[in-house]
Amino acid sequence: MTQTADMATGWRGSREGWLEAAYDALVREGIDAVKILPLAARLQLSRTSFYWFFANRGALLEALAERWEERTTAPLVAAAASYAETETEAMLNVIACFLQPGAFDVRLEFAVRSWALGDPAVMARLRAADTQRLAALSAMLESWGHAPEDADVRARTIYLTQIGYISMQTEESLATRIARVPAYVEIFTGRCPEERELARFRARVAAEP
Repeated sequence: MTQTADMATGWRGSREGWLEAAYDALVREGIDAVKILPLAARLQLSRTSFYWFFANRGALLEALAERWEERTTAPLVAAAASYAETETEAMLNVIACFLQPGAFDVRLEFAVRSWALGDPAVMARLRAADTQRLAALSAMLESWGHAPEDADVRARTIYLTQIGYISMQTEESLATRIARVPAYVEIFTGRCPEERELARFRARVAAEP
């Protein structure tokens, strides 16, 4: 639909359509690409259509930040608190969160970390998320008998390893990543996962046994 058609028919798109376009621009090109006119051109809508759904660009950026929290912090915290019969299974739940399709949004995490470098408010929000995620991992480890100090160090090892993968944009095949998981679990927890636990894990992340 062209902008002329947009103005003639009154079609303004949708809030989700504008937000999805902003998301695509953020993860592909960075925060500087998230501007109203380019998004309108991408959607083939008039600029004024934007204001039916968002008061201004700041409101759109706030919606993006909320989406980031929903697609990164929320699933990680949920994974750390999810049911597990053993500590190693609990750790596999966390690792699966980062590898399972549709769980932790790695591209959005990288984009927001880049965005935060130039925006103190976003950086503060990011630091708060880091604290919340680490607390969830520490709580998980403490629930399996680790002393607070030990749980804190292990949680940081888990978290900083994964954020390192994201920040460095490490290119590693899923098969390679899966092959390293048993060793990671042992390093993170001090215990080796059982084969039955690994089989369920591989099925969850759609990897071949």
